[in-house]
Amino acid sequence: MSSRERILGRVRRALADVPDDARPYEEAVARDYLREHGQRSVRETVDLLAENLADYRAVVHRCADGQLPELLARLLSARGSRTVVVPPGLPAQWLTAVDTPLVQDLAASTAPELDEVDSVLTGCAVAVAETGTIVLDGSPDQGRRRITLVPDHHICVVRVPDQVVSSVPQALERLDPKRPLTWISGPSATSDIELDRVEGVHGPRTLEVVLLGGS
Repeated sequence: MSSRERILGRVRRALADVPDDARPYEEAVARDYLREHGQRSVRETVDLLAENLADYRAVVHRCADGQLPELLARLLSARGSRTVVVPPGLPAQWLTAVDTPLVQDLAASTAPELDEVDSVLTGCAVAVAETGTIVLDGSPDQGRRRITLVPDHHICVVRVPDQVVSSVPQALERLDPKRPLTWISGPSATSDIELDRVEGVHGPRTLEVVLLGGS
């Protein structure tokens, strides 16, 4: 018996007691939960995102469009980054002031090779204010998931207010579940049974989020 046959057999057994006239899942599951908690203006929503990102120990920066290249150059310089990996669809104008050597996001890149890279710079798909979460979906300005999990320093640019939503339900409406979604709430961290926090276990130790908006 193949693995496929084994899995499909388990699915059939799990569905054996489901009546033929059962309502479809999308009708049977109640969708009357709150879509957001309270009413906020656009500015208040962006401020809440910044507050919750910082609460998760992300470093938050705000800048206008014209200030972004210089800010990115300063962040990489302050970090002492010798190399930075960039996805293929990252806007070229973001990099005009960056003199840190660029590493392209290649399918052939191995985890050990990416581990030698100091930083990664990406855009995002959406950011959730109520949870302080940024979501990547593998779009051209974000690249493959591996480039945001191996290097120790991640700079993520969020376009505000276009990419900011209040809640997770609102974020889900914008996302394609067939894409490789990565949900990030602060730097990578975990705790042991004594609640000792350890950072950098399964992703970057340092997350810097740039809230980009205005001229």
